[in-house]
Amino acid sequence: MIVENVMTAPVISVEPSTSIGEVAKIMLAHRISGLPVVERVGRLVGVVSEGDLLRRSELGTERKRPWWLEFLVGPGKIADEYVHAHGRKVEEVMSTDVVTIRSDAPLDDVIEAMSRHRIKRLPVIKDDKLIGIVTRSDILRALARALPSASAEEAVNDEQIRNAIVTELARQDWGGPFIRVNVQNGAVELIGSIFDERERMASRVIAENVPGVKSVKDQLIWIEPVSGMVILPPDDSKR
Repeated sequence: MIVENVMTAPVISVEPSTSIGEVAKIMLAHRISGLPVVERVGRLVGVVSEGDLLRRSELGTERKRPWWLEFLVGPGKIADEYVHAHGRKVEEVMSTDVVTIRSDAPLDDVIEAMSRHRIKRLPVIKDDKLIGIVTRSDILRALARALPSASAEEAVNDEQIRNAIVTELARQDWGGPFIRVNVQNGAVELIGSIFDERERMASRVIAENVPGVKSVKDQLIWIEPVSGMVILPPDDSKR
């Protein structure tokens, strides 16, 4: 799946000359927390977000420091903060160091960029022009569409269920020959040994994701590799 399949388009944007008041009204009306800033030719020049509008003189929230700390910060930084607190146009308060994504990039690149830069949205670029925006909500909508629905699942028999679970376990570095799988009328039983308690939940998730599975019973015994201590499986009836 690529960005173009999940992005929001057309995207709501503003021009650099748009007033701060107009930006605030647009954000509130559309319930969004950030807007791309685009020149008339379609070139992306920045992003304005709620965070850019929090330190404002009108609210009495502009940044305040002791005089000695302002001396250490320097006049340039203080002048820049003054512009953000008193500026009336988007171009005076927007962030110009914008992280973007190509329309043909895989979703994995989106997640990596959001995690690395700690951001919630990415403007989507094609031929050097803004064509959309991809947000965390867009990713969640794509996930909701990708998850199989119970009504859409095809009928499968116990052997098909077992083969699917065993095959997926074999693909994992942590999965292996120590886990056996029994299936009867869609009820899965996991039997055998694990050497890390986290493998227990991972094994259950594999089974639960196979179409046709009605329940999963955990009979896995955890063997602690260093001490050799054996911990019996949990009692599902007490959960």
